[in-house]
Amino acid sequence: MGLQTPRAAPSQNTSQLEAQQLAFLESYDAHSPIAVAIQHSGVYATSIQLESVQHRPGAGVTGIYRVATARPVMPSTWSAGVYTQTSDHVDELYVGMTTEPVPQDAQGVVFSHSPYGPLAVWQHPLDPALPGLRLATDPASVTEHWGFGRTLVALETISYRPLRRAVIAADFDDGSRLFLKVLRSGRAADLDARHRMLLDAGIPAPQPTREPVSDVVALAEGPGVSLAEHFLADGAVHLAPEQFIGLLDQMPAEVMTLPARDAWTDRLPAYASAAASALPHCTDRIRAVEATILNGLPQTDRGPAVPTHGDFYEANLLMNGSAISCLLDVDSLGPGHRVDDLACFLGHLAVLPAVDSRYVHAPAAFDRFARVFAQTVDPAALQLRAAAVSLSLVAGARDSRRSGWEIQAEHRLTCAEALLGLTAPAPALPRWPSDIQPHAL
Repeated sequence: MGLQTPRAAPSQNTSQLEAQQLAFLESYDAHSPIAVAIQHSGVYATSIQLESVQHRPGAGVTGIYRVATARPVMPSTWSAGVYTQTSDHVDELYVGMTTEPVPQDAQGVVFSHSPYGPLAVWQHPLDPALPGLRLATDPASVTEHWGFGRTLVALETISYRPLRRAVIAADFDDGSRLFLKVLRSGRAADLDARHRMLLDAGIPAPQPTREPVSDVVALAEGPGVSLAEHFLADGAVHLAPEQFIGLLDQMPAEVMTLPARDAWTDRLPAYASAAASALPHCTDRIRAVEATILNGLPQTDRGPAVPTHGDFYEANLLMNGSAISCLLDVDSLGPGHRVDDLACFLGHLAVLPAVDSRYVHAPAAFDRFARVFAQTVDPAALQLRAAAVSLSLVAGARDSRRSGWEIQAEHRLTCAEALLGLTAPAPALPRWPSDIQPHAL
């Protein structure tokens, strides 16, 4: 039946410690080690603001801070043996601080301590796990390695997950755009090979422009618009759900030779713990969703191992009219189960109204896609795993820059509950089609 027991959540002691670390990184107390660390480069913090926080249960907590700085200038003359520092240079920089283990010899890292364990602090772009980030954010280096005679017009950070990965967009004067994917040491060649594997199989994927440089993969911009735009406009009523299954059917057999990775549901306890850390007042509801899924999974059929995308949802699919024009973000490509790719798609679709209230057509789109997807896998497995994906997205709503992010996070939780029938139906919530019956096991 292709069953797999989800990985256990971090121990209670670990969860409690990470909750304390999370609270510390979000507090004013975190400012002191940051201010001390950046003094090593000769600047002084005038203000510190938390930009984002990343909690990976069992691994640690990382914060990114925006720091306004002043560089002191010593006057050339003394007055009564005393001098006053003045500043002729005010700037802004970004600083990362993590409780995750970092090698002691990491370049540019200042090590500190908190009441809840060691800290590692660095100035962007000297991320200790992403050696190519400095290269990908330096205009001269980008021009040298990927300009091919063109003039660089702009560099933009599209996404940055500290200690994990970053995506930088480079725009050139001929109107072209490259996406520079910055990876952890030793992973760039593998990602480059994955793109070429798909392209050789006739699957539309971004084209690498050259071999990787310093763990950076440069990809040409894919054609088309995000599938999310279709869901926003009219619920993608003109798109056939079958074509997305067909795209997965085209995955080459070579994908099965890649390392297997956990699907969303395999790490459900960890995601539930992260959700509870973000919304402690909703812990009972979160645990009820988790328990419903975990209790139901043994009665479902996961299906055979097949080539999978691993992160198959609307943001990673580009459309040219009604046709799929590009499949993005193939980092998780590998052997897995079709039901998990389809659940990833549905779980993200389910929470779109919680991401942006303009996705008023998402519930109807969910119903239409769920009916088609459920014809190809065990519907019960699909339902539970889609709810698990929605639950995994709760903690991602956390945003220290916005007030009211808790409302959005709780809305995502409500979407997960709605998929399981744990909350009253409502027009703005996804609903699992009640007439879809599980396959006989």
